[in-house]
Amino acid sequence: MAAGIGHDGCMKVAFKEWFAVCEAIGKGEQDVLIRKGGIHEGRDGFRFKHEEFYLFPTLFHKQSTLLLGSARADFPDPSKRVWEVGDVVPVKYKCRVTAVEDVRDWQQVLALSGRHIYSEELLRERFLWSGKGMDEGSVQVAQISVELLDPALEVAYSKAQGGCRSWVTIP
Repeated sequence: MAAGIGHDGCMKVAFKEWFAVCEAIGKGEQDVLIRKGGIHEGRDGFRFKHEEFYLFPTLFHKQSTLLLGSARADFPDPSKRVWEVGDVVPVKYKCRVTAVEDVRDWQQVLALSGRHIYSEELLRERFLWSGKGMDEGSVQVAQISVELLDPALEVAYSKAQGGCRSWVTIP
């Protein structure tokens, strides 16, 4: 894994994750990230490439139906479906990866219950998806620790942070 955060005050690496998941991580309700990847991951597919990164909260219209019950309340404004260019995105958390594993056994994925707020439906969808260098029947799981940023970073949303990509840069 390469370091993900510049110490020179310039661009920093951020991991895009649903707003409610970011909040669950910040509250200590989630300590793993389970990911398969997105359209823009490249030929090799998704990997947790950075030891440290900021959590960049995203809005997604279906997210509340794909999360466990109590997490559904942690969605900012139900009428807000996506960030618009110029919106201020609150970046409140910085994560450190403590371990990464490619999990290829569905029972091992299920055993992570209680460590995340993803619904079984979402996990099964990710586990079974294949493409962009990712095999069906696998997910990448990162165990993380989190730091609350005080004050939070206020990032003006740009087109470069949009789309189905997991990693973005923030100033």
